[in-house]
Amino acid sequence: MEVYEGKAKKVIPLDEEKVILEFKDDATAFNGEKKAQFGGKGWLNAQISAHLFGVLEKSGIKTHFIGIAGDNRLIAEGLRMYPLEVVVRNVVAGSLKKRLLLAEGTELPEPIVEFYYKDDSLGDPMINQYHAKVLGISEVELKEMERMALKVNEILREYFRERGIILVDFKLEFGKNARGEIVLADEISPDTCRFWDAETKESLDKDVFRFEKGDLIEAYERLYKRLTGEAPNRRLS
Repeated sequence: MEVYEGKAKKVIPLDEEKVILEFKDDATAFNGEKKAQFGGKGWLNAQISAHLFGVLEKSGIKTHFIGIAGDNRLIAEGLRMYPLEVVVRNVVAGSLKKRLLLAEGTELPEPIVEFYYKDDSLGDPMINQYHAKVLGISEVELKEMERMALKVNEILREYFRERGIILVDFKLEFGKNARGEIVLADEISPDTCRFWDAETKESLDKDVFRFEKGDLIEAYERLYKRLTGEAPNRRLS
C-alpha cells in the first residue's frame, strides 16, 4: 500500500478501510516557493483538526475522522478522494480581493462557494460545474459537496464567533466511502482556513508565515487555546 506525501502531511494506509494522517512541521506558501519548518506545527494542526471534526460530527456532518493516533497523527476512514478543493468565503481576503477589487475585510452579503481542480502542476485552477463533469464529477455530487460546505460554514462560523474569532474563508476536501457516501475529509486547521481575531483582526493562521506577520506557532497556539480552553501541551512532531 502506497504512502502519499503532500506539502503538510503524509497519508499512510493502515489497512483496507483506514489510513493514518501524519501532520508535518513543514510550512509552505505561494505554491511551495516559500518553505520553512516550525517545531510543534504538526501537533497543533492534528489536534485542532481533531477538535473541529468532533464539533462537526456532533452537528451531523459526516467526516472521515475516527480518532487520534499519536501526537501528530489521526486515524481516518479511507476514501476515494475527489480531485477538488471546495473554498467557502465569508469575508474578502486573499485572491478574492484581487479578483473583485473589493477592500480586504469586507463582509460578504452571503457566503461564496468556489471549486478548484486539485493539481499542483496547474496551480489548482478554479473550475465550474461543466469542468467538473469533464473530470467525472456529477452535478449531484457537486451539489452535495456545496450543500455540505455551506453547512460546515454555518456551524463553524457560529462556533468561532462565540470564541471571538472571524472565520474569513476556508478550504475543504471530500471523498466517497465504501458505502457510496460523500464524506468531509482532509483537515480543518489554520493551514487551510483564515482566522482573524474579532477585535484586533490579527491573523491566527498560515498568513502569519505567508506574509511574515509574526510568530506562526504563537498564532496557532492562541487559536488552540481559544478552541479548547487549554494551553497547548506543545510537542515536537
